[in-house]
Amino acid sequence: MARGLFITGFTVAEVLAIQRRAKELLLEGKTIMNWNDADTSVSKQFTMSVAEVIDECGHALRILDPATYGRPRIAVTSFIDGYLPK
Repeated sequence: MARGLFITGFTVAEVLAIQRRAKELLLEGKTIMNWNDADTSVSKQFTMSVAEVIDECGHALRILDPATYGRPRIAVTSFIDGYLPK
């Protein structure tokens, strides 16, 4: 389930770039994604699986641009403990 990691501080273009890179890694059979920050010359390694990155990107795109990518998915559940009288 997506946690909204790519919503705050990310543009649609940045999320699409991350999604594109995750897709490339998935097609190459890789499971860990590296991300380099050119401004600080630091290499960081995601601890998320490629599948999680793709899920997070989809969630962020639905939040950032719902007109293009659709509304965010909302799961509705209910729970009744016990029994209902007849």
